[in-house]
Amino acid sequence: MVDTPVLLASAGWALLRNKLRSVLTVLGITIGIAAVICVVAIGKAGQAQVEQQLRNLGDNFVWIEAGGRAVNGVRTGSHGTKSLTLADAAAIRNQIPLIKSVSPNVDGRIQVVYGNDNWFTRYRGVSPEYFDVKRWPIAEGAAFTHDDCDASADVCVIGTTVRDQLFGGENPIGKVIRVGTLPLKVIAVLQSKGMSLSGWDQDDTIIVPYTTAMKKIKGNNWLDDILCSAVSQDVVKAAGQQAAALLRDRHHLRPEQDDDFNIRNPEDVIQAQVEASRTLAILLIAIASISLVVGGIGIMNVMLVSVTERTREIGVRVAVGATDTAIRLQFLGESVMLSLVGGTAGVLVGIAGSFFIGRAMDWPMEMSFEAVVLAVVFSVAVGIFFGYYPARKASMLDPIEALRYE
Repeated sequence: MVDTPVLLASAGWALLRNKLRSVLTVLGITIGIAAVICVVAIGKAGQAQVEQQLRNLGDNFVWIEAGGRAVNGVRTGSHGTKSLTLADAAAIRNQIPLIKSVSPNVDGRIQVVYGNDNWFTRYRGVSPEYFDVKRWPIAEGAAFTHDDCDASADVCVIGTTVRDQLFGGENPIGKVIRVGTLPLKVIAVLQSKGMSLSGWDQDDTIIVPYTTAMKKIKGNNWLDDILCSAVSQDVVKAAGQQAAALLRDRHHLRPEQDDDFNIRNPEDVIQAQVEASRTLAILLIAIASISLVVGGIGIMNVMLVSVTERTREIGVRVAVGATDTAIRLQFLGESVMLSLVGGTAGVLVGIAGSFFIGRAMDWPMEMSFEAVVLAVVFSVAVGIFFGYYPARKASMLDPIEALRYE
């Protein structure tokens, strides 16, 4: 029966006899494990950012935009036609069970003024459902209500960028700002969302009741968009198709006519980016794993050299009664110890490297416990796989020939 503590102690002393060679061998495994951990952490951070953008889009977001993509050969879009109305929004809300929330939308760019400060931003006229559709909570104050929409109330909710530009450190709640020529009372501040995936500042906005925007700012009676939430993520596409069929019927479009509206699917773009980031992460892990194979080959070379150098030692051990299994386990133990030390060092270097990369790129790095455990297990597997042949070779040496070896 093999005494494990004695075996490990023997392996440790054997490796310490050639410190430089052992350190260089361990270095190959360390670099491989560290590379895998860093790549996994970077991949998870990038994927988390893309998924955050997906969540920022809204709650199972269905976006219906006025204007078709190509009407009579001319590309149009939001603000291009008068095809969407409040009646269309009401019909979608009432007749499509796959859609749970609907908000009309009227938007544009406008100058806002408070005291001696001014800022050019985007306004958006919506209903209270908008905040649920877009998953956009209120940070300060309270959002406007349906009564405010019915009364075309002169109130607004501002984004954090607008607050910082107009008010600085001053509390904006209850203050009156001028939006174009219209004075509006600030009743709430939105929670910050940051930059969108396309690079525009989502917090640079003012939200007002849609009736206020239509009657007092824009002066029209049609909508730029209808923003909806489907009942679940799985039916977003089906809800969009049902909305399209309903609108075609309401707008009396013949089969050969193009839509005078457009169902936008920004989630498809972000989902594609999520899949691309996952594929890239897998590719990078595969590339980083090559260094582990190289490190394993290094362990095999070192152990073969060690067997050759210690041929007489092996002969003496066999002569005094050491079994083939004991000889094999001795050299296999040395190989596993090399890979295990390299794996442990690689985990520490990988965690530290991920932390510094996250700080440098300002990414919220998230360590994967599974990746760390898998890296350690893989390093031990490398030691066993690449150490088995040298260990077997040592155990099969003829003791008489080994004792004669010079």
